[in-house]
Amino acid sequence: MQAPRVTMTVRLINPATSIIGIHGEMNTYAEEALMDAYAQAIGPRTRTIILDFAGLDYMNSGGIGLLVTLLIRMQRQHQRLLACGLSEHYQHILELSRLNEAVGIYDNEAEALAAAAAGS
Repeated sequence: MQAPRVTMTVRLINPATSIIGIHGEMNTYAEEALMDAYAQAIGPRTRTIILDFAGLDYMNSGGIGLLVTLLIRMQRQHQRLLACGLSEHYQHILELSRLNEAVGIYDNEAEALAAAAAGS
């Protein structure tokens, strides 16, 4: 198995909101890193996770599949998934896959945090 070329950083903003920063490549090899980061990011009162893609170098269909897996897991926990820092190319990919209908997409971290605070 190929080693993942991704690192995830977790920042707990408040008891209800965390940010996972994605740095490198999102593909099937990133599964363990993403799920470990999610486990670190959640607590008993977590309602929103923001994925910050500003450090993303590359994402393929395997990475999109991981986002779907994470989204399903979060929906079961009544949590919301937001995203920020996506390039125009990856915003378009999420639109084509219709993930933008389930994941709130924001241009930057400040907008995503404002949306998380507003509960929208």
